[in-house]
Amino acid sequence: MKIAGLVLLGLMIAANSLAQSGSTETLTVPLSSPGKPYSLKVHLVSGSIKVVSYEGKDIIINVSPRDGEDEEGSKAVENGMKRISTHGSYEVTAKEADNNVTVNTGNPNKVIDLELKIPQDVKLQIGTVNDGEVVVENVRGELEVNNVNDKITLTNISGSVVANTVNGDVNVTFKTIDPKAPMAFSTLNGDVNVTLPADTKANLKLKSDNGDVFSDFDIEIDKTPAKIDKTTEPGLYKIKKDDWVFGKINGGGPEMMMKNMQGDIYVKKGTK
Repeated sequence: MKIAGLVLLGLMIAANSLAQSGSTETLTVPLSSPGKPYSLKVHLVSGSIKVVSYEGKDIIINVSPRDGEDEEGSKAVENGMKRISTHGSYEVTAKEADNNVTVNTGNPNKVIDLELKIPQDVKLQIGTVNDGEVVVENVRGELEVNNVNDKITLTNISGSVVANTVNGDVNVTFKTIDPKAPMAFSTLNGDVNVTLPADTKANLKLKSDNGDVFSDFDIEIDKTPAKIDKTTEPGLYKIKKDDWVFGKINGGGPEMMMKNMQGDIYVKKGTK
C-alpha cells in the first residue's frame, strides 16, 4: 500500500552477511521540505546517541552496533557441542513524513550507538536507557533530552532545553537561548551544570536535596519564608516544607528549573 508523503528507510543487517562485527552503516534521510523547521525523534533502549549540526539538508544517521561479548563472553562449547551461531543482527528504521522524522531500533537488547548529522532549526526529542550517554553539539532548536543510566552533555546550544536523567550528570552550555521558553534540568544522582549567556533573563527554581547550589550570577533571591503544610487526620500527622530556592537573574523571565537529589547544582555565567 502506498502512503503519500511517507518515506520509510530501514537498515537491517544479518549476522551471516556482516563482513566485520561492529562495522558502521549509514542511513540518509531526506526531508520533505528541506531548509524548513522539522522534528526529529530518536529513542534507544541500549546505546548512546550523539547529534551534531552540519550544513547539509538531509539527516545522516551513522549506525554502529557494539561487539559486546558474543565471541569471548559466551560459551564456545556446550555439552560437547560447538557454538556456531552469532548475535550480530540488528535493525534501525527511520520514518519521514511532512518533515517529521522518527528513528527506532528493532532488538531492544542489541546495543547500538547512533551518531546523527542534522540541519538546524529542529524540534528534537531523543533518549536512551542503558549503556550510553547522550551528546548534542552546536544545534539550534527546541530540545527534549532524556537518559536513565548515563549522563547528558549539550554544548553550544541555541534555543531551549528540557533535560532529564536518573544516574548521571546534566551538563548544558548555551550559545543563545529562547527568551520566551521555560526550561528544566534534572537528575537524581549527579550534578546539574548549566552555563547561560550573561544577559539571560530568568526566574530560577532550584533544589538540591543532598547537595549545594552555586552561581556566579547576581541572583535576586526571594526571601519569602518557605511554605509549610501541615496535615492532621486520624492516624496521620504530616509536616511538609517546600525548600525550593527561588530567584531572578537580570530582572527575571521565563521559569528555569534545576533539581537533583544527590549532587550539586551550578548556574554559570557565560558570554553575552
